[in-house]
Amino acid sequence: MQFKVPQDVQRADTIVGPLTWRQMFILAGGGGITYGIYVTLAKSYYAEVWLPPVIIVGGITAALAFLKVHGLSFEKYLMALIEYHFLPKKRIWKKGQAEPFVSFIQRKAEESAKKVVPTENTKTKKSFKELAEILDKGGAESLLPEDQSLLAEQMDKKKELEKIINHQK
Repeated sequence: MQFKVPQDVQRADTIVGPLTWRQMFILAGGGGITYGIYVTLAKSYYAEVWLPPVIIVGGITAALAFLKVHGLSFEKYLMALIEYHFLPKKRIWKKGQAEPFVSFIQRKAEESAKKVVPTENTKTKKSFKELAEILDKGGAESLLPEDQSLLAEQMDKKKELEKIINHQK
């Protein structure tokens, strides 16, 4: 048997004509607000008063429903723009501080990256963790003098870590 396989699975399903559910809800909500402004103001004011708010709300509604900027929907673009203007442009690293701020766009990318099964060797991860602990404890100064074999092993690991760090720079 042959089956028809969808080609563009990333695109949202269209419900009415070319409109998706999301676009229909945005247009219904914005249209309702626009109609409410019109009905409220058109009874007692001329078009110069009620037309500007109706055009502004209608334009924002159409932008939220249809506009894409650099491949992002308009509301995601607005959120990224707000983040850009209100978050500090220069960041200073201080040891021991909390986790850095992660944008909602980066979070989504990281979540999709977590779904991929890591191929790293767990032994390598463990050795990096051990080396980090050695450096956090202060290296050789934190060891007791009678434990010479452990001291030599830690020094080797510290040298190995320094090689890795120098190689990456």
